[in-house]
Formats: sequence, C-alpha cells, structure tokens
Amino acid sequence: MARFILLGPPGAGKGTQSVMIAEQYNIPHISTGDILRANVKAETPLGVLAKGYMDRGELVPDSLIMDLVKDRLAEPDCEKGFLFDGFPRTVPQAEALDAILADAGIELDAVIDIRVDEDELLKRMTGRRVCRQCGAPYHIVNMPPKKEGVCDLCGGEVYQRADDTEETVKNRFKVYNEQTLPLTDYYARTGKLVPIESAGGPKDVFEAIIRELEA
Repeated sequence: MARFILLGPPGAGKGTQSVMIAEQYNIPHISTGDILRANVKAETPLGVLAKGYMDRGELVPDSLIMDLVKDRLAEPDCEKGFLFDGFPRTVPQAEALDAILADAGIELDAVIDIRVDEDELLKRMTGRRVCRQCGAPYHIVNMPPKKEGVCDLCGGEVYQRADDTEETVKNRFKVYNEQTLPLTDYYARTGKLVPIESAGGPKDVFEAIIRELEA
C-alpha cells in the first residue's frame, strides 16, 4: 500500500513530484480541484451543489469538499493507495480527513513535506514568464528566451502572469504560512511527517523522496 499526502509551499514543485510519485507507486494522483471539476462535469449531485457555490463566486465549503473526497476514496483505483496533492490545506480539513480514513479502516503511510527557502521560491516564481500566444514557459534566469520578450517558438509576446508578480507571490506565502504550514506540526505529532529539503533539480528531489519513503 502507498497512501501519501504531499505538502509544500507555493512554487515548491508539488505538481511535478506528485506525478512522478504516483507513477512510481502506480497510485492515483488526487487533487481537490480535479475532483471538483470531474463532479461538476458529470453533474453528480455533489457536483451540482459545488457548481452553485462556484457560480456565485463563493468558496466550496469544507463539508462538501470532504464528501467529494470520501466518494473519491471509495473508487476502485484507490484500493492500492493514493497521493493527495495540495490537500488538506488546513488543520480542520486534516482532522476531517482523519475521520474519513478511520471510518474506512485506512491509515496514512507518510506525509511528504517539501521544504524550500522562501527567498529561493520568490526568485523562482517571480522569474517565471510565459508566451501569451502558445503558452511556452520561460524563466528570466534559468531559461530565458533568445530575444527578450519574444517567444523562441512562435514569436509571440513573453510576459509575466499576474499571479507571478512579487506582491501576489508574497500574499500566497502569507496565506500558506497562516493556513497550511500548521499541518506540518499536526502530522509531525502522528509520526507520519517526512521532511524533504528541496535541493537540486526535480529529479534530485524525487530521488530524495523515494529514499526516505523506502528507508
């Protein structure tokens, strides 16, 4: 069995790592965003409820999110395990997830916590650029376009997205530190927390995760 939660601040590379971990253990990679979209698209009773909140521009309440998570865990592909990416986000969500898992007789194997220096993350995220026309990704330090502001592939404008500005990124860190960082203490008390220092590239981080999980 491989039942994992992946934690880490914005820009820590959770998306990349979650795909590789899910492939390594042949388990589904689960994000609440994906669950919401799938239920809304399929017009399930829970999806219809969730769409009502989303259409009004309101946050989907935790109680509904937990019902969606409970349904997702009951699907056959979760029998061998699962990887939650970006969930839970708060201690109350973690407590509710614990109750769902306990009711199902399921125990978490590990909570992987990717740790990255905030200054490093700020440089990483504010340096990101993207082509407005074809969506090709760039970085002003690590992977700049050959000609500043011009896409190598299609000649479109290379720009900085609004959610990659310094002000927006710092606000995302603030929200993470207030709402999600307390989860590291919560899971440390259970003995499930596996801290991973994010040094090197994605492959190095992945290898460090696998070493710790299989130690």
